[in-house]
Amino acid sequence: MAIEQRISESVIRGISQLYGTEVSESQIQLSKTKKEFKGHLTVVVFPFLRISKKSPEQTAQEIGEWLLQNEPAIAEFNVIKGFLNLTIASSCWIGLLNQIAHTPSFGIKEGSADSPLVMIEYSSPNTNKPLHLGHVRNNLLGYSLAEILKANGNKVVKTNIVNDRGIHICKSMLAWEKWGEGVTPESSGKKGDHLIGDFYVLFDKKYKEELASLQETGLTKEEAEAQSSLMAEAREMLRKWEAGEEKVVSLWKTMNNWVYEGFDETYKKLGVDFDKIYYESETYLEGKGKVLEGVNKGVFYRREDGSVWADLTQEGLDEKLLLRADGTSVYMTQDIGTAKLRFDDYPINKMVYVVGNEQNYHFQVLSILLDKLGFEFGKGLVHFSYGMVELPEGKMKSREGTVVDADDLVEEMVATARETSQDLGKLDGLSTEEAENIARIVGLGALKYFILKVDPRKNMTFNPKESIDFNGNTGPFIQYTHARICSVLRKAQAQGLQIPETIDTALAISEKEENLIQSLTEFETVVSEAGTEYSPAVIANYVYDLVKEYNQFYHDYSILREENEALKLFRLSLSKQVAATVRKGMALLGIEVPERM
Repeated sequence: MAIEQRISESVIRGISQLYGTEVSESQIQLSKTKKEFKGHLTVVVFPFLRISKKSPEQTAQEIGEWLLQNEPAIAEFNVIKGFLNLTIASSCWIGLLNQIAHTPSFGIKEGSADSPLVMIEYSSPNTNKPLHLGHVRNNLLGYSLAEILKANGNKVVKTNIVNDRGIHICKSMLAWEKWGEGVTPESSGKKGDHLIGDFYVLFDKKYKEELASLQETGLTKEEAEAQSSLMAEAREMLRKWEAGEEKVVSLWKTMNNWVYEGFDETYKKLGVDFDKIYYESETYLEGKGKVLEGVNKGVFYRREDGSVWADLTQEGLDEKLLLRADGTSVYMTQDIGTAKLRFDDYPINKMVYVVGNEQNYHFQVLSILLDKLGFEFGKGLVHFSYGMVELPEGKMKSREGTVVDADDLVEEMVATARETSQDLGKLDGLSTEEAENIARIVGLGALKYFILKVDPRKNMTFNPKESIDFNGNTGPFIQYTHARICSVLRKAQAQGLQIPETIDTALAISEKEENLIQSLTEFETVVSEAGTEYSPAVIANYVYDLVKEYNQFYHDYSILREENEALKLFRLSLSKQVAATVRKGMALLGIEVPERM
């Protein structure tokens, strides 16, 4: 039982005996004692004043005295106005450390056959360009969220929806046909997604040149756009694709396959994966079918021009177009189709969409439409809405080729990690292969941690140089601390020291050591909170605080040179559990931690 729950139950018993009134667990306000006061846990007594009919100080004093006499976990207490600060006995903390040591999966709930099934959609790339920095944040958030929800006892299915149809891919295809001269990823030595991205940028460049020359003849920008032969060709190509013309479909398949191979390589580098990938080219027709079904049921309506709409005015929203007059679908239709296929494939209890906050309205509407169409997860749909990520230099634009490419970013992070680690002597004595692996782990750890430590709802600026720092709230600082603990444990083993499975609870330990154990016990609550709030940042900042606290302990107390054998073994056990908790916490963020550095 968690110490908080034990104290809460004791406070309930105490109030019952002191004042003859039963209170519920929800009325007990218990929190970690603020650093400036002595104690581990603080009880707020203001809710009990109407029961005690006494002042806050008197009420806190009486409850404190009762706990001291009746709850063995309490060593002492102090009262600050209406706050009762409780100091938990050392024996209790050591007992909790023993519990954690005997429970390797401490903080992680195992799912069962009856666990709810949560489907998480993330990544959602377009096939006309490689993955960029914005996708990196999306992928890292999605993957971490999946791990966190799994650690909260859910069954999780990770899915990706690829936007593989529409005018954007036709622009790349047309540019390749016109100016590609048959180039392939093999012949160019380029990743397929990069090659296609280059043609997307090239189309935009040629299109702008065409508009400029048309405007020189006296046309307005709008007139020039209407007369663009290049855009007309792209639209014609889209029409042929939708009509299933063999030559166009064949080129589309070839070029998309180049892109998928490129994406897979990037996903592997980032350490993210999917259980199932859906393609919009396969879902949009399903969506049209569901929308027409909705028309027949009177859920949606058709206008005179043949277009189909949903009237959401009763929900305080507007009217939403679902099918254009020419019968073509919009994004909303595709999302409905994807939902249908997913619901056919899996018994989904909750659907989580990891998509940027510019799509907030879209998902508000989608939730209502899915509910109207009878999807059980419609009403409870979660839009995991996150902020944009930028570089210190500012925003990025795909069409202009000014986007920060995900592959380049990973490469740069690994190179910076290699350089920084060498300068600090962190790679000394390692083989080339080991040093390269450490550079990869540190570079990716720096990237992932810097992005995931920020509240996902906030916009953020990613600064590569800041992220690789071995001090402060960074991935490398946490990784280095883990490696340092592993080094201590290796030295202990070399000295023939064996960490006992159970530490004697009668051992006298310091306040700093008690606080460190208290931090370890909080891991369970932190994992639960991160799952409830859909926030990897909760885990990231907890791990940083734990590591910071361990480093203060490491600085102030000797471990291997401690003369008291029992104390030495206790500190080794404590260090071992800190390392294990860091490993578990970082794994929930998709981050590896090295054993040597």
